[in-house]
Amino acid sequence: MMNIADYKGVWVFAEQREGKLQKVSLELLGEGRKIADKLGVKLTALLLGHNIEGLAKELGTHGADEILVVDNEALANYTTDGYTKAICELATERKPGILFIGATFIGRDLGPRVAARLSTGLTADCTVLDVEVENGDLLATRPAFGGNLMATIACPEHRPQMATVRPGVFSKVETLNADYKVEKVDITFAEGDIRTKVVKVVKEHKDIVDISEANIIVSGGRGVGSKETFAMLQELADVLGGTVGASRAAVEKGWIERDYQVGQTGKTVRPTIYIACGISGAIQHTAGMQDSDMIIAVNKDANAPIMKVADYAIVGDLNKVLPQMIAQAKSMKSAE
Repeated sequence: MMNIADYKGVWVFAEQREGKLQKVSLELLGEGRKIADKLGVKLTALLLGHNIEGLAKELGTHGADEILVVDNEALANYTTDGYTKAICELATERKPGILFIGATFIGRDLGPRVAARLSTGLTADCTVLDVEVENGDLLATRPAFGGNLMATIACPEHRPQMATVRPGVFSKVETLNADYKVEKVDITFAEGDIRTKVVKVVKEHKDIVDISEANIIVSGGRGVGSKETFAMLQELADVLGGTVGASRAAVEKGWIERDYQVGQTGKTVRPTIYIACGISGAIQHTAGMQDSDMIIAVNKDANAPIMKVADYAIVGDLNKVLPQMIAQAKSMKSAE
Protein backbone atom coordinates (compact mmCIF):
# COMPACT_ATOMS: atom_id res chain seq x y z
CA MET A 1 0.00 0.00 0.00
CA MET A 2 1.35 3.42 -0.99
CA ASN A 3 2.13 5.81 1.86
CA ILE A 4 1.01 9.18 0.49
CA ALA A 5 2.98 11.07 3.15
CA ASP A 6 6.26 9.77 1.68
CA TYR A 7 5.68 11.65 -1.60
CA LYS A 8 6.76 15.30 -1.53
CA GLY A 9 7.92 17.96 -3.96
CA VAL A 10 6.83 19.36 -7.31
CA TRP A 11 8.62 18.13 -10.44
CA VAL A 12 8.56 19.66 -13.91
CA PHE A 13 9.78 17.74 -16.94
CA ALA A 14 12.07 20.27 -18.66
CA GLU A 15 11.64 19.35 -22.30
CA GLN A 16 14.49 20.31 -24.61
CA ARG A 17 15.01 19.71 -28.30
CA GLU A 18 18.44 19.96 -29.86
CA GLY A 19 19.72 21.75 -26.78
CA LYS A 20 16.95 24.33 -26.64
CA LEU A 21 14.40 24.38 -23.83
CA GLN A 22 10.75 24.39 -24.87
CA LYS A 23 8.94 27.44 -23.53
CA VAL A 24 6.16 25.36 -21.96
CA SER A 25 8.76 23.96 -19.55
CA LEU A 26 9.58 27.47 -18.30
CA GLU A 27 5.86 28.29 -18.06
CA LEU A 28 5.31 25.16 -15.97
CA LEU A 29 8.15 26.17 -13.67
CA GLY A 30 6.34 29.48 -13.11
CA GLU A 31 3.13 27.72 -12.07
CA GLY A 32 5.02 24.97 -10.27
CA ARG A 33 6.78 27.62 -8.20
CA LYS A 34 3.42 28.87 -6.87
CA ILE A 35 2.25 25.37 -5.97
CA ALA A 36 5.57 24.40 -4.38
CA ASP A 37 5.51 27.58 -2.26
CA LYS A 38 1.95 26.85 -1.12
CA LEU A 39 3.00 23.38 -0.01
CA GLY A 40 6.35 24.49 1.39
CA VAL A 41 8.27 21.98 -0.77
CA LYS A 42 11.05 22.06 -3.36
CA LEU A 43 10.49 22.68 -7.07
CA THR A 44 12.58 20.31 -9.17
CA ALA A 45 13.28 20.50 -12.90
CA LEU A 46 13.99 17.19 -14.61
CA LEU A 47 16.41 17.66 -17.53
CA LEU A 48 17.07 14.73 -19.86
CA GLY A 49 19.25 14.56 -22.97
CA HIS A 50 22.90 14.54 -24.03
CA ASN A 51 25.33 17.44 -23.54
CA ILE A 52 22.53 19.52 -22.03
CA GLU A 53 23.92 20.45 -18.60
CA GLY A 54 24.36 24.04 -19.79
CA LEU A 55 20.57 24.49 -19.75
CA ALA A 56 20.44 24.08 -15.97
CA LYS A 57 21.11 27.77 -15.30
CA GLU A 58 18.07 28.82 -17.35
CA LEU A 59 15.90 26.44 -15.34
CA GLY A 60 17.31 27.82 -12.09
CA THR A 61 16.60 31.42 -13.06
CA HIS A 62 13.02 30.45 -13.94
CA GLY A 63 12.19 29.17 -10.49
CA ALA A 64 13.66 25.68 -9.96
CA ASP A 65 15.23 24.96 -6.57
CA GLU A 66 16.87 21.83 -7.89
CA ILE A 67 17.75 20.55 -11.36
CA LEU A 68 18.23 16.81 -11.86
CA VAL A 69 20.35 16.30 -14.98
CA VAL A 70 20.32 12.92 -16.71
CA ASP A 71 22.99 13.24 -19.42
CA ASN A 72 23.27 10.09 -21.47
CA GLU A 73 24.04 9.41 -25.10
CA ALA A 74 21.02 7.08 -25.19
CA LEU A 75 18.81 10.14 -24.51
CA ALA A 76 20.27 12.32 -27.29
CA ASN A 77 17.08 11.85 -29.31
CA TYR A 78 13.68 11.44 -27.69
CA THR A 79 12.39 7.90 -27.45
CA THR A 80 9.38 6.82 -25.40
CA ASP A 81 11.28 3.90 -23.87
CA GLY A 82 14.39 5.85 -22.89
CA TYR A 83 12.70 8.87 -21.36
CA THR A 84 10.05 6.77 -19.61
CA LYS A 85 12.68 4.54 -17.98
CA ALA A 86 14.71 7.51 -16.74
CA ILE A 87 11.73 9.41 -15.30
CA CYS A 88 10.13 6.35 -13.71
CA GLU A 89 13.37 5.21 -12.04
CA LEU A 90 13.88 8.68 -10.55
CA ALA A 91 10.24 9.04 -9.48
CA THR A 92 10.21 5.58 -7.85
CA GLU A 93 13.40 6.36 -5.94
CA ARG A 94 12.75 9.98 -4.93
CA LYS A 95 8.95 10.02 -4.66
CA PRO A 96 7.72 13.41 -5.96
CA GLY A 97 4.20 14.40 -4.99
CA ILE A 98 3.42 16.14 -8.29
CA LEU A 99 4.80 15.84 -11.82
CA PHE A 100 4.00 18.32 -14.59
CA ILE A 101 4.68 17.71 -18.29
CA GLY A 102 4.07 20.05 -21.22
CA ALA A 103 1.35 18.90 -23.64
CA THR A 104 3.66 18.99 -26.66
CA PHE A 105 3.97 16.15 -29.17
CA ILE A 106 6.61 14.63 -26.89
CA GLY A 107 4.68 15.31 -23.69
CA ARG A 108 1.45 13.80 -24.99
CA ASP A 109 3.39 10.62 -25.77
CA LEU A 110 5.46 10.56 -22.60
CA GLY A 111 2.87 11.53 -19.96
CA PRO A 112 0.47 8.58 -20.36
CA ARG A 113 3.34 6.05 -20.53
CA VAL A 114 4.91 7.36 -17.32
CA ALA A 115 1.53 7.48 -15.53
CA ALA A 116 0.72 3.90 -16.54
CA ARG A 117 4.09 2.58 -15.42
CA LEU A 118 3.86 4.38 -12.08
CA SER A 119 0.23 3.24 -11.64
CA THR A 120 -1.04 6.75 -11.09
CA GLY A 121 -3.52 9.16 -12.68
CA LEU A 122 -2.94 11.82 -15.33
CA THR A 123 -5.12 14.86 -16.07
CA ALA A 124 -4.47 16.08 -19.62
CA ASP A 125 -4.66 19.58 -21.13
CA CYS A 126 -5.21 21.41 -17.84
CA THR A 127 -6.08 25.09 -17.86
CA VAL A 128 -6.03 25.75 -14.09
CA LEU A 129 -3.84 24.17 -11.40
CA ASP A 130 -4.24 24.47 -7.65
CA VAL A 131 -3.51 22.40 -4.57
CA GLU A 132 -5.14 21.58 -1.23
CA VAL A 133 -2.47 22.45 1.32
CA GLU A 134 -3.90 20.18 4.03
CA ASN A 135 -3.41 16.92 2.12
CA GLY A 136 -1.27 17.94 -0.87
CA ASP A 137 -3.96 16.95 -3.38
CA LEU A 138 -3.49 18.54 -6.80
CA LEU A 139 -6.66 20.12 -8.22
CA ALA A 140 -6.34 20.04 -12.00
CA THR A 141 -9.06 21.74 -14.02
CA ARG A 142 -9.67 21.03 -17.70
CA PRO A 143 -12.48 21.47 -20.25
CA ALA A 144 -14.76 18.43 -20.49
CA PHE A 145 -17.69 17.30 -22.64
CA GLY A 146 -16.47 19.19 -25.68
CA GLY A 147 -15.65 22.26 -23.63
CA ASN A 148 -19.21 22.66 -22.34
CA LEU A 149 -18.10 22.46 -18.72
CA MET A 150 -14.92 22.68 -16.68
CA ALA A 151 -14.01 19.62 -14.61
CA THR A 152 -11.68 19.75 -11.61
CA ILE A 153 -9.95 16.40 -11.15
CA ALA A 154 -8.02 15.07 -8.15
CA CYS A 155 -5.95 11.93 -7.64
CA PRO A 156 -6.05 11.49 -3.85
CA GLU A 157 -4.99 7.85 -3.55
CA HIS A 158 -1.97 7.69 -5.87
CA ARG A 159 1.34 9.50 -6.31
CA PRO A 160 2.88 11.24 -8.10
CA GLN A 161 -0.11 13.29 -9.22
CA MET A 162 0.38 14.07 -12.91
CA ALA A 163 -0.91 16.72 -15.29
CA THR A 164 -0.08 17.94 -18.77
CA VAL A 165 -0.46 21.59 -19.76
CA ARG A 166 -0.44 23.14 -23.22
CA PRO A 167 2.02 25.89 -24.15
CA GLY A 168 0.74 29.41 -23.47
CA VAL A 169 -1.65 28.54 -20.63
CA PHE A 170 0.64 29.91 -17.91
CA SER A 171 3.25 32.66 -17.79
CA LYS A 172 6.93 32.02 -17.19
CA VAL A 173 8.59 33.92 -14.36
CA GLU A 174 12.19 34.86 -13.77
CA THR A 175 13.58 34.91 -10.27
CA LEU A 176 16.67 36.47 -8.77
CA ASN A 177 17.22 33.33 -6.73
CA ALA A 178 20.67 32.00 -7.62
CA ASP A 179 20.58 29.46 -4.82
CA TYR A 180 19.63 26.43 -6.91
CA LYS A 181 21.25 23.04 -6.87
CA VAL A 182 22.31 21.04 -9.94
CA GLU A 183 22.65 17.29 -9.48
CA LYS A 184 23.89 14.87 -12.13
CA VAL A 185 22.12 11.54 -12.07
CA ASP A 186 23.27 8.35 -13.82
CA ILE A 187 20.72 6.06 -15.42
CA THR A 188 21.99 2.77 -16.84
CA PHE A 189 20.41 1.52 -20.04
CA ALA A 190 20.67 -2.16 -20.80
CA GLU A 191 20.36 -3.82 -24.20
CA GLY A 192 16.69 -3.91 -25.10
CA ASP A 193 15.61 -1.04 -22.79
CA ILE A 194 15.16 1.21 -25.83
CA ARG A 195 13.37 -0.73 -28.53
CA THR A 196 13.40 1.98 -31.18
CA LYS A 197 16.39 3.55 -32.89
CA VAL A 198 16.35 7.06 -34.34
CA VAL A 199 18.06 6.68 -37.70
CA LYS A 200 17.46 10.14 -39.09
CA VAL A 201 15.59 13.30 -38.12
CA VAL A 202 13.87 14.98 -41.06
CA LYS A 203 12.37 18.38 -40.40
CA GLU A 204 9.34 19.65 -42.23
CA HIS A 205 10.10 23.13 -43.51
CA LYS A 206 7.11 25.40 -43.11
CA ASP A 207 6.83 29.15 -43.09
CA ILE A 208 4.73 28.96 -39.95
CA VAL A 209 4.54 31.71 -37.35
CA ASP A 210 4.19 30.64 -33.70
CA ILE A 211 0.95 32.43 -32.82
CA SER A 212 1.44 31.72 -29.12
CA GLU A 213 4.30 34.27 -29.20
CA ALA A 214 2.41 36.97 -31.16
CA ASN A 215 1.56 40.33 -29.58
CA ILE A 216 -1.25 41.06 -32.04
CA ILE A 217 -3.54 38.42 -33.54
CA VAL A 218 -6.28 38.98 -36.12
CA SER A 219 -8.38 35.84 -35.93
CA GLY A 220 -11.18 34.64 -38.21
CA GLY A 221 -14.04 32.23 -37.80
CA ARG A 222 -16.92 30.76 -39.78
CA GLY A 223 -18.40 34.24 -40.24
CA VAL A 224 -15.45 35.30 -42.42
CA GLY A 225 -17.17 33.33 -45.16
CA SER A 226 -14.33 32.45 -47.52
CA LYS A 227 -10.60 31.98 -47.97
CA GLU A 228 -10.55 35.16 -50.06
CA THR A 229 -11.93 37.23 -47.18
CA PHE A 230 -9.21 35.77 -44.97
CA ALA A 231 -6.79 37.74 -47.14
CA MET A 232 -8.21 40.91 -45.58
CA LEU A 233 -7.45 39.57 -42.12
CA GLN A 234 -3.89 38.89 -43.25
CA GLU A 235 -3.62 42.45 -44.62
CA LEU A 236 -4.81 43.93 -41.31
CA ALA A 237 -2.40 41.70 -39.39
CA ASP A 238 0.48 42.75 -41.65
CA VAL A 239 -0.27 46.46 -41.18
CA LEU A 240 -0.48 46.02 -37.40
CA GLY A 241 2.69 43.93 -37.27
CA GLY A 242 0.80 40.89 -36.04
CA THR A 243 -0.26 37.50 -37.34
CA VAL A 244 -3.49 35.76 -38.28
CA GLY A 245 -5.30 33.17 -36.19
CA ALA A 246 -8.45 31.14 -36.64
CA SER A 247 -11.25 29.24 -34.97
CA ARG A 248 -11.68 25.52 -35.47
CA ALA A 249 -14.52 26.12 -37.96
CA ALA A 250 -12.26 28.20 -40.23
CA VAL A 251 -9.54 25.56 -40.11
CA GLU A 252 -11.97 22.75 -40.91
CA LYS A 253 -13.18 24.67 -43.95
CA GLY A 254 -9.61 24.76 -45.23
CA TRP A 255 -9.27 28.55 -45.13
CA ILE A 256 -6.08 28.41 -43.03
CA GLU A 257 -3.67 25.80 -41.65
CA ARG A 258 -4.25 24.14 -38.29
CA ASP A 259 -1.03 25.68 -36.89
CA TYR A 260 -2.99 28.94 -36.58
CA GLN A 261 -5.96 27.49 -34.68
CA VAL A 262 -6.79 29.10 -31.34
CA GLY A 263 -8.85 27.31 -28.71
CA GLN A 264 -9.29 24.15 -26.72
CA THR A 265 -8.17 21.93 -29.61
CA GLY A 266 -5.70 24.50 -30.94
CA LYS A 267 -3.27 26.84 -29.20
CA THR A 268 -3.61 29.03 -26.14
CA VAL A 269 -2.62 32.64 -26.81
CA ARG A 270 -2.37 35.76 -24.67
CA PRO A 271 -1.50 38.64 -27.04
CA THR A 272 -1.70 42.34 -26.27
CA ILE A 273 -4.52 42.69 -28.85
CA TYR A 274 -6.81 39.93 -30.12
CA ILE A 275 -9.16 40.89 -32.95
CA ALA A 276 -11.91 38.26 -33.40
CA CYS A 277 -13.58 38.49 -36.81
CA GLY A 278 -16.71 36.45 -37.51
CA ILE A 279 -16.11 34.23 -34.48
CA SER A 280 -19.17 33.28 -32.42
CA GLY A 281 -17.20 32.80 -29.22
CA ALA A 282 -18.00 29.26 -28.11
CA ILE A 283 -16.23 28.24 -24.90
CA GLN A 284 -13.91 25.96 -26.89
CA HIS A 285 -12.47 29.05 -28.63
CA THR A 286 -12.56 31.55 -25.75
CA ALA A 287 -10.64 29.07 -23.55
CA GLY A 288 -7.66 29.71 -25.81
CA MET A 289 -7.73 33.53 -25.94
CA GLN A 290 -9.63 34.90 -22.95
CA ASP A 291 -6.44 36.10 -21.24
CA SER A 292 -5.58 38.51 -24.07
CA ASP A 293 -4.94 42.04 -22.76
CA MET A 294 -7.51 43.54 -25.15
CA ILE A 295 -10.18 41.74 -27.16
CA ILE A 296 -11.87 43.43 -30.12
CA ALA A 297 -14.77 41.53 -31.68
CA VAL A 298 -16.29 42.17 -35.10
CA ASN A 299 -19.55 40.31 -35.72
CA LYS A 300 -22.92 40.78 -37.40
CA ASP A 301 -24.65 39.28 -34.37
CA ALA A 302 -24.74 41.67 -31.43
CA ASN A 303 -25.75 38.77 -29.16
CA ALA A 304 -22.88 36.45 -30.11
CA PRO A 305 -21.06 35.13 -26.99
CA ILE A 306 -17.79 36.72 -28.18
CA MET A 307 -19.35 40.15 -27.73
CA LYS A 308 -19.66 39.56 -23.97
CA VAL A 309 -15.98 38.57 -23.73
CA ALA A 310 -14.79 41.52 -25.82
CA ASP A 311 -13.48 44.82 -24.48
CA TYR A 312 -14.69 46.47 -27.70
CA ALA A 313 -17.52 44.98 -29.76
CA ILE A 314 -18.18 46.16 -33.33
CA VAL A 315 -21.51 45.08 -34.79
CA GLY A 316 -21.28 45.05 -38.56
CA ASP A 317 -20.36 43.35 -41.82
CA LEU A 318 -16.71 42.28 -41.96
CA ASN A 319 -16.48 43.29 -45.60
CA LYS A 320 -17.29 46.87 -44.57
CA VAL A 321 -15.56 47.03 -41.19
CA LEU A 322 -12.20 45.43 -42.07
CA PRO A 323 -11.34 47.80 -44.97
CA GLN A 324 -11.95 50.73 -42.63
CA MET A 325 -9.76 49.19 -39.93
CA ILE A 326 -7.01 48.58 -42.49
CA ALA A 327 -7.25 52.16 -43.75
CA GLN A 328 -7.10 53.55 -40.20
CA ALA A 329 -4.13 51.34 -39.34
CA LYS A 330 -2.27 52.45 -42.48
CA SER A 331 -3.05 56.10 -41.70
CA MET A 332 -1.70 55.75 -38.17
CA LYS A 333 1.40 53.97 -39.41
CA SER A 334 2.17 56.65 -42.00
CA ALA A 335 1.75 59.36 -39.36
CA GLU A 336 4.44 57.84 -37.15
